[in-house]
Amino acid sequence: MSQSTPAQTSEEDPAEVTKTWPHGPRSVGKARHLLARTLEEWGLPHLSDAAELVVSELVTNSVRHAAEPRGRLIYTRFQRVGDSVRIEVHDANDSKPERREVPSDEETGRGLYLVQAITGGQWGVSDRKGVGKQVWAVVGLDAETEMEVSIS
Repeated sequence: MSQSTPAQTSEEDPAEVTKTWPHGPRSVGKARHLLARTLEEWGLPHLSDAAELVVSELVTNSVRHAAEPRGRLIYTRFQRVGDSVRIEVHDANDSKPERREVPSDEETGRGLYLVQAITGGQWGVSDRKGVGKQVWAVVGLDAETEMEVSIS
């Protein structure tokens, strides 16, 4: 079983935290907790609810859809951008997530709709060095308002 590495704060940019996670469902909660601690340290605890929901959705997608044979590790990067946080989730799967129409009786498949609503559309998918992709999202000051509107 793969072991996760300690969280790293970049010496060049203390407003950036990276971590590699094993490919498994327990990584979702651990990534969420790391992000909450990081936001507290950065003085942005008011972003925690929205940011934790976003990172949960993105890491869950990676766990569900980016399995072997290409890679078992998931990499997260949290970067402070002013009063916002940029959340990146990298994996070795080239398949890009897409929002899709979900029948009302389906129990899954709405994660990217939540990410869209919470971030006000500030999310996307990009290539990365080597194989795979990165999915990113920016959670800012109005994320709590966006989250309340999307849940209502």
